[in-house]
Amino acid sequence: MKTVCFVVVVLFGAVALAQSSGNADNGKRLFQRDGCWECHGYAGQGGRDGARLASTALTAGQLTRYVRRPTGAMPAYIDKVITDEELADIWAYLKTMPAPKAVKDIPLLNELKGQ
Repeated sequence: MKTVCFVVVVLFGAVALAQSSGNADNGKRLFQRDGCWECHGYAGQGGRDGARLASTALTAGQLTRYVRRPTGAMPAYIDKVITDEELADIWAYLKTMPAPKAVKDIPLLNELKGQ
């Protein structure tokens, strides 16, 4: 009986993990549709009004919690505005964004530094 319960728990966990992984293509569409890019940039690079999201260390759950109850100037988005599934898709899209280049790998910055 314990083995059966263990197998059921593992299977449900695997299904939940698969569902929470999100769809990056839909996430890109939502990122653009919902205006995330306006503050965070099309490449997730961040800017004056939004944090850098490319190569974020946030989990899908942490992203969802922050979007629901942000601590900064970002407005809160309730689940009627954007669902948990849509946020999981946006998170999946964010995970596809490459990390920014190191300063030493940007020729123009190196040129300016030498002047």
